[in-house]
Parts: sequence; C-alpha cells; structure tokens
Amino acid sequence: MPLDAALLDILVCPIDRGTLLLVGGDTDGILYNPRLRKAYRIEDSIPVLLPDEARDVSDEEHQRFTA
Repeated sequence: MPLDAALLDILVCPIDRGTLLLVGGDTDGILYNPRLRKAYRIEDSIPVLLPDEARDVSDEEHQRFTA
C-alpha cells in the first residue's frame, strides 16, 4: 500500500521539524532531509522516523537525491 499524499505533506524530520523529500518509491524509497543529510527508510509503506534509525548520506548520494 503506497503512502498517502496527505500524509507525505505533513511528515517532518523529527530532528529539525523541516520538510522531507521522498526519494524513490513510496513503498520502498526513503524520506530525505537535505539540510541535515539524514535518510529515513520506508518499511512496508511505513516511514521509520526515529532519529536513531536515520542514516547519514554521502556527498554523492546528496547530489543524486537533490538533483
């Protein structure tokens, strides 16, 4: 089941409360915070927005995600 568009509009980063970018599909992609360069996984269409679960993004990935 894909993420609801209304849900994507209200989701924010738990660290800085800023907007997130959807990268990839809404069932198997990630939610990305370009300000902090943190990526949050989407597992079975459920965003995992836990600060401890976020991963750091390399410069190369950052360029690809924000292109």
